[in-house]
Amino acid sequence: MEMDIINHNAAGIDIGSRSHYVAVGQALEDVKEFGVYAQDLTEICDWLKSYGITSVAMESTGDYWQNLFTELVKHGFEVILVNGKFTKHAKGKKTDVKDCRWIQKLHALGLLTSSFLPDESTEILRTYCRQRTNWIDSASATSRKMQKYLKFLNFRLDVVVKDVCGLTGLKIIEDICKGNLDPKELAKHRHYNCRKSEQEIEKALHGNNRVDFLFGLKQEYDSYKFYQKKIAQCDKEIEKFIKEELKKDPNKKNLKTTAKPYKRLNKNAPQIKNLNQVAFKYFNGVDLFAIEGMSHATVLSIMSEIGPEGFMKFKTAKQFSSWLRLAPNNKISGGKVLSNRIPKGSNRLKIALRQAANAIGNLKDTHLSDFFKRVAYRKGRQAAVSATARKLAVIIWTMITKKVQYQPPTEYLFLDQKRKLGIVKRIRKQIDKFELKPEELGIATN
Repeated sequence: MEMDIINHNAAGIDIGSRSHYVAVGQALEDVKEFGVYAQDLTEICDWLKSYGITSVAMESTGDYWQNLFTELVKHGFEVILVNGKFTKHAKGKKTDVKDCRWIQKLHALGLLTSSFLPDESTEILRTYCRQRTNWIDSASATSRKMQKYLKFLNFRLDVVVKDVCGLTGLKIIEDICKGNLDPKELAKHRHYNCRKSEQEIEKALHGNNRVDFLFGLKQEYDSYKFYQKKIAQCDKEIEKFIKEELKKDPNKKNLKTTAKPYKRLNKNAPQIKNLNQVAFKYFNGVDLFAIEGMSHATVLSIMSEIGPEGFMKFKTAKQFSSWLRLAPNNKISGGKVLSNRIPKGSNRLKIALRQAANAIGNLKDTHLSDFFKRVAYRKGRQAAVSATARKLAVIIWTMITKKVQYQPPTEYLFLDQKRKLGIVKRIRKQIDKFELKPEELGIATN
């Protein structure tokens, strides 16, 4: 049995941290090793052009592929970026030379498919948003350390306030770092929304005042302020970049949607002015905030991780949910389903949709919350989060690709209600078909 060659001018590249192995054929003389410097990457492109190569396949090894990928695209090559698990060597001793020849062979036979890559503008926005997420993670770690030092000092602020880094907590910590250790004075920083009284807060702030713990608390507080400053800078860059992108299309300027005052902003939400209207324009008239459970952070994740153009790369909603790893991976043998678990692995968009699904589970009397509770009743909350996240992915894909608005059913119908409506519909159809009258049916009319 022979296989047809699909890509005649194909090359395979095995990516490494210090060198790249490039194969333009299956003979040993068709393989050459190159370095990783800028000059070496240019030499790779020139060497491939000398052999008439038009299409290149390469593994997505760590972050080492990005510079070479950019250089190849710049020189006009068709680049296929492949997940490493699809290019594992079949049998025998593993070497870099064998790997690049194996990748070249698979690509020539058309057995490799490219991974999803966003467009350039989405990639830039993704860099800003991911950097912002990294700063938030660092700030949360610092918050936990501040809480630890407060416990060591016997300042049980965590008992009397809901959030140590809230309005009341931060003012008290700032005053402690300035040297004010009087419980009565510290309790005066109580915010009017705090449930505990000043007297109870005062009782929790009688500490041992150890100098070493105070020093550690002050350093962590300075770090927390530094991270918050970096987060604010990221928000400014994100808002600036989105506005520049919207200016490129003048048709989006007049788009406007309804206000969403019920969408709350927490302290970690992106501080972008009127993100509701900005997102509506960014997705060309599609209102994602109309979906229950969608927060500002979730919408920003959709904008930065895939973008409006990225949805078009998936032909169906099933392909999109499968890429997110929210669809079951059915394994069937002999007509029997061996496994239907959701595949391992996740990306930031999947995490954002699961968090939105978890928030939907706490809502009442909505279309999606009813769906969540029905699944949770049968299979548990964890399965309900996954199922609702997949449903969200299908809804979002449909809205953006088909340019339709979110229209949930006005009334949820259970299975017996659906059956009843179906029976009534069939009966009415038969009555109209045979032109039956009430008297013939034995129905008394007054």
